[in-house]
Amino acid sequence: MRTRDIDKEQLVKQKAIECIVKDGLEGFSMNKLAKACKISVATLYIYYKDRDDLIIKIAQEEGLRMAEAMLKDFDVEASFEDGMRVQWKNRYKHMMDNPFIGVFFDQLRSSSYHAQFMETFKKNFEVSISKFMHNALERGEINEMPLEVYWSVAYAPLYSLIRFHNEGHSIGGSPFQISDEILWATFDLVIKALRN
Repeated sequence: MRTRDIDKEQLVKQKAIECIVKDGLEGFSMNKLAKACKISVATLYIYYKDRDDLIIKIAQEEGLRMAEAMLKDFDVEASFEDGMRVQWKNRYKHMMDNPFIGVFFDQLRSSSYHAQFMETFKKNFEVSISKFMHNALERGEINEMPLEVYWSVAYAPLYSLIRFHNEGHSIGGSPFQISDEILWATFDLVIKALRN
C-alpha cells in the first residue's frame, strides 16, 4: 500500500477547489483532478474513497478553517460594533487570502453537499456567534430580527465587495478594486443599518 504524501495531499485539495470553481460541481471529476495535479487517478484514491468523499472532506476542512479564521481574536463579550468589526476583518482577510474559497462555498450552497458542510462549519462557530448576538440584544445594541435578515444586512455587503474585487469590475462593468476606505465605509453603513 502506498503512503500519503502531505504536500501532494495539499496540492490535491488546492487543485480540487480550483477545478470546482472553474468547472462547477457537475464538471468536476477525479480524472480532471488527477490531470490538473499531474498525478495518476489511482493516487487520488490513497487520500479519498471517491469523488463524494473528496468533496465532503475538503468542504468540511475548509469550513473548519473558515470558522477558526472568523473567530480569531473574537470576544463574545465585546460591544456589537467591536465584535462586528473583528468579524469583518477576519472574514475579509480569509476571503482575500483564499480567493477561490467564496466561489467554492457558493458551489456547495446549491448542492447536496451543503448540509454536511454547514453541519461541520456551525459546530465551532454557532455557539460563539449566538452568545455574541444574545449579549448585543440584552444590552439593547440591536433589535431582534430573523437570522436571514441579520445576515443579509451584516455580511452580504462584505461578500459582494469581495466578489466585485475578485471579478475585477463592479456590477456596471467599471473596474473595481476594494480598498480599506471602501471596506470600512461600507462597514459603517452596515452598523448604522443594524442599529436602526
